[in-house]
Parts: sequence; structure tokens; C-alpha cells
Amino acid sequence: MNLPIRKVAVAIGVLFLALFLNLNLVQVVQGDSLRDHPGNRRVLLNEYASPRGQIVVQGQAVAESTPTNDGQKYLRSYPGGALYAPLTGYFSFIYGRSGVEESADSILSGDDPRLFTTRLSDLITGRNPKGGTVELTINRDAQQAAYNAMKDAAGNLRRGAVVAIDPSTGAILAAVSTPSFDPNILSSHQASAQQRGWRCYQNPTDYVTSVVQSTIAGASPALGGAEVARLDAAIPRWAAQEMAWRAQNTYDADTAGSAWVTQPDANWSDSYVQQIGPPLPCGAYTETGAHQGGAAVPAVPDDPTAFFRAYPSDPGPMLNRAFDQVYPPGSVFKIIDAAAALALGDTPGTRIPAANGYWPFDPTKTTACPKNDPSSSCVQNFEGETCDNGVDATLAFALAKSCNTAFAALVVEKIGGDRLARQAQAFGLAAPYGETVPDLCHPPALLVPLPVCTSTLGSNQDLTDPGALSHTAFGQQDVRFTPLQAAMLSAAVANNGTLMKPYLIAKELGPNLSTISQASPTEIGQAVDPALVPALQSMMEGVVAPPPATGGAAAITDIPGVVVGGKTGTADTGLYSNGPSNDWFSGFALKNGQPRIAVAVIIEPTNGA
Repeated sequence: MNLPIRKVAVAIGVLFLALFLNLNLVQVVQGDSLRDHPGNRRVLLNEYASPRGQIVVQGQAVAESTPTNDGQKYLRSYPGGALYAPLTGYFSFIYGRSGVEESADSILSGDDPRLFTTRLSDLITGRNPKGGTVELTINRDAQQAAYNAMKDAAGNLRRGAVVAIDPSTGAILAAVSTPSFDPNILSSHQASAQQRGWRCYQNPTDYVTSVVQSTIAGASPALGGAEVARLDAAIPRWAAQEMAWRAQNTYDADTAGSAWVTQPDANWSDSYVQQIGPPLPCGAYTETGAHQGGAAVPAVPDDPTAFFRAYPSDPGPMLNRAFDQVYPPGSVFKIIDAAAALALGDTPGTRIPAANGYWPFDPTKTTACPKNDPSSSCVQNFEGETCDNGVDATLAFALAKSCNTAFAALVVEKIGGDRLARQAQAFGLAAPYGETVPDLCHPPALLVPLPVCTSTLGSNQDLTDPGALSHTAFGQQDVRFTPLQAAMLSAAVANNGTLMKPYLIAKELGPNLSTISQASPTEIGQAVDPALVPALQSMMEGVVAPPPATGGAAAITDIPGVVVGGKTGTADTGLYSNGPSNDWFSGFALKNGQPRIAVAVIIEPTNGA
């Protein structure tokens, strides 16, 4: 063989070797990850050929596969719709999987190694393979009650989340995130319907713009060419104005026909919106984006931000606020302060400094904070209120009244950053971080099995600087909680100080409903010394009382044997100038002295105390 031919032969051999190695890399090394990737449409389409397992809540399916007559043999449907969507997630041949559909996919699809004998039996007998069933820990009544509680007086859903857990086991009894979305839209076998829903949920600015442009184009004969040109030119500006407006107002993206919850707005035009028709959820639009069966669109005013308000959607309906979002917890954090104070020997009756202003760099100074001076390091109480006598207060009164000055002084002067960090970690928070602020959600701190973002006390510097530490003491500065973490605080207090690991899946069942696995409660650790728990419980019970306590609205007096404790919170979001704050509540209920439930609620953004 001459040299040129030899070189060609060697080159071809090297190429075949590279191809062989790459084939093994793809099939052997990367095979499982490529197969399980949510965007692998081939696997998804193949899964439509057999029934996927159910996701059930107390024996009732909230996600199931139903036979169809189209190309895909089974349609994934969600009888619970938006109520359970943040938990079930979606199963889409375009957008893959999310939620429990993703985290428990191996069981639901029937591909889990623990189902090997079942799959082999199906293959031998020729039976159509089926997926297994996943049973959630959710209580139907609690979930529905939590969802309903997120509605305002007009029936519109507020933005926020509710989490309820069983303190003694960690089982998640309810997890609501609003606004929510309809997973039935994303599981549709019509690609166009999926794409419209996805655009509506994911890109509200672009979607609203396209909807309005389509609607105006459809009305162009009545409007005239000049009017259409003027509107087309103004649409981007109107869309930007509307999205900014939506950031501070609440829209119910779940219920058709719901109205906007508005603040006073000079651009609002009820009569104009009434002519267009009520807003509809993301799935209720035609291919062109117009209302299904909607009336003709009237002429548009010069600055019609109200025009956009006839269309969806609220930002973030697919965000699971219960697990996958962190917020400043505000005064809910004082539960940790109180636990740390008790561990140092204080009692509910111990009197602590509670001046009208706390100056962290000059603790001897007791004058009130200057008004309208955001540069001041001075800590004041909510709306400048006086705590007890304006000099000192008992620890129990300071918690019930939620006195910022008292807890700022307590943490800076007595507890200190190191002790506070240890107490926070005992309640499940992450250790303080260094100079670089981490991504709190990637990787997750906890899998329930849905990923849960990290709750943090902030940085090491926050714990050594008196100014930062004084604001950390009442849940501001860099403190961040998930609503689940807020519920875990009260759960530990209710459960004699023991913190349990939260979990969402109670059982995994085979296609024949035989039990494959069953959850076992797991302790995270001891958050509070059991000897100190009665004192902390009594102080939290004192919060849920008439004024001057802040949590009287949560009191339960008509159920024999039930005692409720909790902590309210109002947290400055830092997103708005003199704007609304996030409202919090974390609490527990005991019946005949035994822990029954712990809850956390956040409503954002809204005014409140």
C-alpha cells in the first residue's frame, strides 16, 4: 500500500474509532440522562402510547391519563387544574415535564427499576404497560381551604403562597401558590394551544402585545388605516406601561371573568373594558389571540392601558411560590430571636430595652428615629409606634406587639451574630455565606421531592456589623425564607422543639396498586430545647390575641381543646418606593396539647401590619 492510500486508511480508521467512541458515550455514558431529559420529545411521544400513572390525593386523581382517538393514544389531564398545578406540574410533548410529573417520572412512566418484574410480565403476556401511582400527602380540604383563603373580598386571587405541614411527621398537608396555571392547556395534543398557553404564562409582555395587535388588526376596517398605524406605533409603549402596572396589582389568572384588583389609576376606564368584555384565562383565546366569541373591539383611546387589562396574565403563574421563591420574612424571624433569648436564660417575663428608636452604633442613644431619612441606621417600630412604655418591655410583650427596637437591641447587645446563626441553623436555615451571594435556588437546599430554595440568614458580614445585624433581627437585611421554611419554624415549636423533614409523597404504588415505597418521618434535629418549648409556645399564643398583639385575626375560640400560636410579619420588599410590603403569618395549632398543623402564609405585595 502506497503512502497516500495508507494515510487515507489511517484517517478513515481514526474517524470510525471516534464515531465508535462517541456512540458509546451517547448510548452508555449519557444514555440515562438523555433519555430522562424533560425536553426529549421522542421519549415523551412514546410515553403517550401507554397510560401514565396517576397522581392522587386521598384516593382522588389530580393527574391521570385518559384514552383518546388521535395520534397520541392517551391525553394527560388534570382534574384539579390550577388548585394542584404548582405540585403536579405539567406533562407536555413540547415543553417536557415539571413538578411531581418530573420528580416522580420513573414511577409514573413505569420505567423505575423497582417495576422491572411488572414490565417483564407485561412484555411476556402482551399487556399494555402502565405506569405506577404516586400518592401525595396533601389533604384535599386543607388544600381547597388554603386556595380559597388567598381570594380577596371580590373573589380575586392574591399573589402569594400557603404551606401547611404536620409538625409531628413533616408531611405537607397543603401547598398553594397563586396565581396558578392550568396544566391542561400545556398537556393539550394541539401544539398551537400549548404554544399559546406557554407564551401567555411565560412572556406576558410579548403575549399581551401580540394579542392586542391581532385584535386591532381584526378591527382595522372599522378603525381605518390611520388609526391602526397610530395604534401599532403606540403598542410597545402601552405594553411596557401595563406590565409595570401589573407588577403592583393582582390579577386572577385562574378564573375566567375576574376583575383586576386596582389601585387608583387615572388611566383606568371601566366603561371601555366593559365594551371589550371580561378578562379570560390564558387558554381561552383563538389562534389569532382574540377572545373566543368576543364582540367587536371599539375604537381605542389615546392612552389605553385599560385596553391591555382586558387580557391576561399576572407575572409568574408558573412559579411555585411555596417552594421555589424566597422572601424577606420580616417579623416572622422573631421566632428565632425569641428561641435564642430563652436559650440564654431569659423568660417571657424578662424585661428588655424597647426604646422608640434603636441606634446600633450608639446603643446608649434612645431618641426616636428621624423621619424620612432612609440613610439613618436607626431602627424604629412599625409606623413609629411606641413599644409598651417606650423604655423597656417584657420579652412576651415585645413578641406580641412585634417591637423591632426591642429585638434589634436584644440581638445586637445580648444574643450576638454567632448565637443567632446557630439558632437559625437549628431551625433549618443554611449557614451564613461569604462575600459572594449564592444562587439560593440552584442547587436546591431540600428535595420534597420538588426542589426547595435555600433559606438564609444572610452573609457573615451581616452578623458582625451592628447596623446589618440590627435589621437581620427582624427579618430584613439579607434574610430570605421560603414559605415552607416559615412553616417549619412553627412546626418545630409545636412538635416539642423537634424539626421534621418535610415531604410531599406519601406512597409510591405499582400498576397493580402494590406498595413500592412508603414515606418514613425523618428528624432534621432539635431546634429548641424541650424544656424551653412551653415558654416559646405561650409567647406565640400571646401573639394570637386582641391588640396590642398583632395576630388576633388568627385566633380560634370555638373548637374545644384547640390552642393556636403564631407570629405575624410585614416585610419591606425593597421593590417599591414607599410601596406595599409582603404580609406574613406563621403559626401552629395544638389539640389537647398535641401538634396538629403548622402553617405559613405570604401575601405579596399588599399593605398591612
